[in-house]
Amino acid sequence: MTVSMPLIFVLGLLVWFAIKFLGVRVWIAVVIALFGFWLSRTVMAEPIESGTRTGVGIVNR
Repeated sequence: MTVSMPLIFVLGLLVWFAIKFLGVRVWIAVVIALFGFWLSRTVMAEPIESGTRTGVGIVNR
């Protein structure tokens, strides 16, 4: 049986878990999210996307 979940959903669950159980403050999670948006406009966006796709491909095998 194959279950398909969007990566953003999985990351959202990880953030919720970190805030709820690990004591990460909400403002830190917001800063990290904003940094991700900023990073997506740099030359590092392509290697990050490629690495993420490769990682997901490895997990899905």
